[in-house]
Amino acid sequence: MDYTKESCRDFTRLLATHSPTPGGGGAAALAGALGAALGEMVAALTVGKKRYAWVEEEIKAAAAELDRLRETLLDMVMEDAEGFLPLSQVYRLPKDEPGREEKLEEATLRACAAPKKIMELGCRAMELTAVMAEKGSVMAVSDAGCAASMIRAAVDSAALNLYINTKSLKNREKAERLNAACLDMQSGCRQLSEEIYGTIRNALLERGR
Repeated sequence: MDYTKESCRDFTRLLATHSPTPGGGGAAALAGALGAALGEMVAALTVGKKRYAWVEEEIKAAAAELDRLRETLLDMVMEDAEGFLPLSQVYRLPKDEPGREEKLEEATLRACAAPKKIMELGCRAMELTAVMAEKGSVMAVSDAGCAASMIRAAVDSAALNLYINTKSLKNREKAERLNAACLDMQSGCRQLSEEIYGTIRNALLERGR
Protein backbone atom coordinates (compact mmCIF):
# COMPACT_ATOMS: atom_id res chain seq x y z
CA MET A 1 0.00 0.00 0.00
CA ASP A 2 1.47 3.33 -1.10
CA TYR A 3 0.19 5.86 1.40
CA THR A 4 1.01 8.76 -0.93
CA LYS A 5 -1.64 7.54 -3.37
CA GLU A 6 -4.35 7.99 -0.79
CA SER A 7 -6.38 11.19 -0.64
CA CYS A 8 -5.29 13.78 1.90
CA ARG A 9 -8.29 12.85 4.04
CA ASP A 10 -7.56 9.12 3.85
CA PHE A 11 -3.88 9.63 4.62
CA THR A 12 -4.59 11.69 7.71
CA ARG A 13 -7.24 9.17 8.77
CA LEU A 14 -4.61 6.42 8.55
CA LEU A 15 -2.16 8.60 10.42
CA ALA A 16 -4.67 8.98 13.24
CA THR A 17 -5.04 5.24 13.85
CA HIS A 18 -3.12 2.98 16.27
CA SER A 19 -1.09 1.56 13.37
CA PRO A 20 2.62 2.50 13.67
CA THR A 21 2.74 3.28 9.94
CA PRO A 22 2.31 5.82 8.58
CA GLY A 23 3.74 7.64 11.57
CA GLY A 24 5.95 10.58 12.42
CA GLY A 25 8.57 9.69 9.83
CA GLY A 26 6.03 9.50 7.02
CA ALA A 27 4.44 12.75 8.15
CA ALA A 28 7.88 14.37 8.19
CA ALA A 29 8.59 13.23 4.64
CA LEU A 30 5.24 14.55 3.45
CA ALA A 31 5.85 17.90 5.14
CA GLY A 32 9.19 18.12 3.38
CA ALA A 33 7.57 17.34 0.03
CA LEU A 34 4.97 20.07 0.62
CA GLY A 35 7.73 22.54 1.43
CA ALA A 36 9.65 21.63 -1.70
CA ALA A 37 6.46 22.02 -3.75
CA LEU A 38 5.96 25.52 -2.37
CA GLY A 39 9.51 26.37 -3.40
CA GLU A 40 8.67 25.17 -6.92
CA MET A 41 5.57 27.36 -6.84
CA VAL A 42 7.74 30.42 -6.20
CA ALA A 43 9.88 29.44 -9.19
CA ALA A 44 6.81 29.02 -11.40
CA LEU A 45 5.71 32.54 -10.52
CA THR A 46 9.19 33.92 -11.24
CA VAL A 47 10.29 32.30 -14.49
CA GLY A 48 9.26 34.20 -17.61
CA LYS A 49 8.99 37.59 -15.88
CA LYS A 50 11.21 40.31 -17.35
CA ARG A 51 11.95 41.67 -13.91
CA TYR A 52 13.63 38.37 -12.97
CA ALA A 53 15.37 37.59 -16.25
CA TRP A 54 18.76 38.03 -14.58
CA VAL A 55 18.11 35.07 -12.23
CA GLU A 56 15.93 32.94 -14.48
CA GLU A 57 18.49 30.21 -15.14
CA GLU A 58 19.38 29.94 -11.46
CA ILE A 59 15.71 29.75 -10.53
CA LYS A 60 15.05 27.10 -13.16
CA ALA A 61 17.96 24.98 -11.92
CA ALA A 62 16.80 25.29 -8.31
CA ALA A 63 13.24 24.40 -9.30
CA ALA A 64 14.41 21.29 -11.17
CA GLU A 65 16.29 20.11 -8.10
CA LEU A 66 13.32 20.89 -5.84
CA ASP A 67 11.18 18.77 -8.15
CA ARG A 68 13.53 15.81 -7.66
CA LEU A 69 13.62 16.38 -3.92
CA ARG A 70 9.83 16.52 -3.74
CA GLU A 71 9.49 13.19 -5.54
CA THR A 72 12.17 11.57 -3.40
CA LEU A 73 10.58 12.86 -0.20
CA LEU A 74 7.27 11.36 -1.27
CA ASP A 75 9.08 8.05 -1.83
CA MET A 76 10.44 8.36 1.70
CA VAL A 77 6.92 8.11 3.15
CA MET A 78 6.88 4.43 2.19
CA GLU A 79 10.60 3.93 2.75
CA ASP A 80 10.17 5.04 6.34
CA ALA A 81 7.30 2.60 6.84
CA GLU A 82 9.28 -0.23 5.25
CA GLY A 83 12.31 0.60 7.39
CA PHE A 84 10.26 0.33 10.55
CA LEU A 85 8.58 -2.98 9.64
CA PRO A 86 11.52 -5.27 10.55
CA LEU A 87 11.86 -3.51 13.91
CA SER A 88 8.19 -4.01 14.71
CA GLN A 89 8.55 -7.69 13.83
CA VAL A 90 11.56 -8.15 16.12
CA TYR A 91 9.68 -6.50 18.99
CA ARG A 92 7.07 -9.26 18.71
CA LEU A 93 9.66 -12.01 19.29
CA PRO A 94 9.84 -13.55 22.77
CA LYS A 95 12.46 -11.81 24.88
CA ASP A 96 14.32 -15.11 25.35
CA GLU A 97 14.39 -15.81 21.59
CA PRO A 98 17.96 -16.74 20.56
CA GLY A 99 19.57 -13.92 18.59
CA ARG A 100 16.81 -11.44 19.45
CA GLU A 101 19.20 -8.77 20.71
CA GLU A 102 21.34 -8.92 17.56
CA LYS A 103 18.25 -8.75 15.36
CA LEU A 104 16.93 -5.85 17.40
CA GLU A 105 20.17 -3.90 16.99
CA GLU A 106 20.23 -4.51 13.24
CA ALA A 107 16.59 -3.56 12.79
CA THR A 108 16.99 -0.44 14.92
CA LEU A 109 19.90 0.74 12.80
CA ARG A 110 17.85 0.13 9.66
CA ALA A 111 14.98 2.15 11.11
CA CYS A 112 17.38 5.11 11.51
CA ALA A 113 18.19 5.24 7.80
CA ALA A 114 14.96 6.76 6.47
CA PRO A 115 14.69 9.61 9.02
CA LYS A 116 18.32 10.51 8.40
CA LYS A 117 17.76 10.61 4.65
CA ILE A 118 14.63 12.73 5.11
CA MET A 119 16.77 15.19 7.07
CA GLU A 120 19.42 15.28 4.36
CA LEU A 121 16.82 15.90 1.67
CA GLY A 122 15.14 18.55 3.79
CA CYS A 123 18.38 20.41 4.44
CA ARG A 124 19.08 20.61 0.73
CA ALA A 125 15.51 21.75 0.07
CA MET A 126 16.01 24.50 2.64
CA GLU A 127 19.13 25.73 0.83
CA LEU A 128 17.16 25.96 -2.41
CA THR A 129 14.28 27.66 -0.63
CA ALA A 130 16.75 30.35 0.46
CA VAL A 131 17.40 31.02 -3.23
CA MET A 132 13.68 31.35 -3.89
CA ALA A 133 13.22 33.65 -0.91
CA GLU A 134 16.08 35.92 -1.96
CA LYS A 135 15.65 35.99 -5.74
CA GLY A 136 12.13 34.74 -6.47
CA SER A 137 9.06 36.83 -7.22
CA VAL A 138 8.11 39.19 -4.41
CA MET A 139 4.50 38.26 -5.18
CA ALA A 140 5.24 34.79 -3.81
CA VAL A 141 7.54 35.71 -0.94
CA SER A 142 5.06 34.46 1.66
CA ASP A 143 5.06 31.07 -0.07
CA ALA A 144 8.84 30.94 0.27
CA GLY A 145 8.43 31.57 3.99
CA CYS A 146 5.81 28.85 4.22
CA ALA A 147 8.18 26.49 2.38
CA ALA A 148 10.91 27.18 4.93
CA SER A 149 8.51 26.53 7.80
CA MET A 150 7.31 23.23 6.33
CA ILE A 151 10.81 22.01 5.58
CA ARG A 152 12.06 22.91 9.06
CA ALA A 153 9.15 20.94 10.54
CA ALA A 154 10.11 18.00 8.35
CA VAL A 155 13.74 18.05 9.46
CA ASP A 156 12.93 18.48 13.15
CA SER A 157 10.28 15.76 13.02
CA ALA A 158 12.55 13.31 11.21
CA ALA A 159 15.24 13.98 13.81
CA LEU A 160 12.98 12.88 16.65
CA ASN A 161 12.17 9.70 14.75
CA LEU A 162 15.88 8.99 14.56
CA TYR A 163 16.69 9.88 18.18
CA ILE A 164 14.03 7.54 19.54
CA ASN A 165 15.86 4.72 17.79
CA THR A 166 19.44 5.71 18.60
CA LYS A 167 18.42 5.88 22.25
CA SER A 168 17.99 2.10 22.34
CA LEU A 169 21.10 1.14 20.35
CA LYS A 170 23.60 -0.97 22.26
CA ASN A 171 26.46 0.31 20.12
CA ARG A 172 26.74 3.75 21.68
CA GLU A 173 29.56 4.81 19.37
CA LYS A 174 27.33 4.40 16.32
CA ALA A 175 24.44 6.02 18.16
CA GLU A 176 26.45 9.09 19.08
CA ARG A 177 27.81 9.44 15.53
CA LEU A 178 24.29 9.38 14.16
CA ASN A 179 23.07 11.81 16.81
CA ALA A 180 25.94 14.21 16.15
CA ALA A 181 25.37 14.20 12.39
CA CYS A 182 21.66 14.87 12.83
CA LEU A 183 22.12 17.54 15.47
CA ASP A 184 24.45 19.31 13.05
CA MET A 185 21.86 19.11 10.26
CA GLN A 186 19.15 20.38 12.59
CA SER A 187 21.27 23.32 13.68
CA GLY A 188 22.10 24.40 10.13
CA CYS A 189 18.54 23.96 8.91
CA ARG A 190 17.10 25.84 11.89
CA GLN A 191 19.46 28.77 11.41
CA LEU A 192 18.68 29.07 7.70
CA SER A 193 14.93 28.71 8.24
CA GLU A 194 14.96 31.43 10.88
CA GLU A 195 16.84 33.74 8.53
CA ILE A 196 14.37 33.08 5.70
CA TYR A 197 11.25 33.30 7.82
CA GLY A 198 12.41 36.28 9.86
CA THR A 199 13.44 38.30 6.82
CA ILE A 200 10.15 37.62 5.05
CA ARG A 201 8.00 38.26 8.13
CA ASN A 202 9.73 41.57 8.83
CA ALA A 203 9.46 42.67 5.21
CA LEU A 204 5.74 41.92 5.13
CA LEU A 205 5.12 43.71 8.42
CA GLU A 206 7.07 46.73 7.22
CA ARG A 207 4.94 46.97 4.10
CA GLY A 208 1.82 46.92 6.22
CA ARG A 209 2.85 50.01 8.22
